[in-house]
Amino acid sequence: MLSIAFGLLCWQLTAHFTGLAVFILPPPLAVWYRFVEAVSDGSLFFDIAVTLSEVLLGLISGVGFATLLGYSVAKSRALERVVSPYLVASQAIPIVAIAPLLVLWFGYGMSSKVLICALIVFFPVLINTIVGIRAVPLAFYDLMNSLHATRRQIMLKVEIPAALPIFLGGLRIGATLSVIGAVVGELVGANYGLGNLITRGRVSYDMPLVYVGVFMLVIMALTLYAVVSALEKRFLKWQENFEK
Repeated sequence: MLSIAFGLLCWQLTAHFTGLAVFILPPPLAVWYRFVEAVSDGSLFFDIAVTLSEVLLGLISGVGFATLLGYSVAKSRALERVVSPYLVASQAIPIVAIAPLLVLWFGYGMSSKVLICALIVFFPVLINTIVGIRAVPLAFYDLMNSLHATRRQIMLKVEIPAALPIFLGGLRIGATLSVIGAVVGELVGANYGLGNLITRGRVSYDMPLVYVGVFMLVIMALTLYAVVSALEKRFLKWQENFEK
């Protein structure tokens, strides 16, 4: 809290002593008043709901597909040789470059934003899934084979728990990136959402509104990161007990 208060103080002093216009650097109070106004008319909550829906749908779909493909690639070198060139090529193209095409193809509605979110989340989760599965010690497989465990039992009892720490690390990255994906899509073209709110503020030189949108995105990303961190503590509690 002290760091936040110090940051606000520095912001206020900078805005005051530099004499910059409000449409360039609005003071914190101007942003606060604009926030209260946006909350009062209900527009801010609606834009937050739209962006959060896009983020969650994109995150779930991107993580789901990345996990399934990542597990398959980790278990099959032949599949890795087939899909690796396409995966690497997909990361060579910035999502900002293809976002206009995706919006054009899939429309200005939620579908294009969900797809952009899923694409930006996909790669880090995929890589962490592959690394996590391949990091399982061979001794674990030998033990399960000696117990005549089925493939399903090996996956549930050994591979998933052992790969979970690395997978959740990728999920933390993906959770924050998903917010970027939604905003990129909304900045390219959208009727609603925080990205559209920022665009409206920018074209009308309403910088306090732009700052409101940016801060809401930061809070959304921090919240998603905190949720994944809480899941990490919940599912990796056995690690703490093991280290003790």
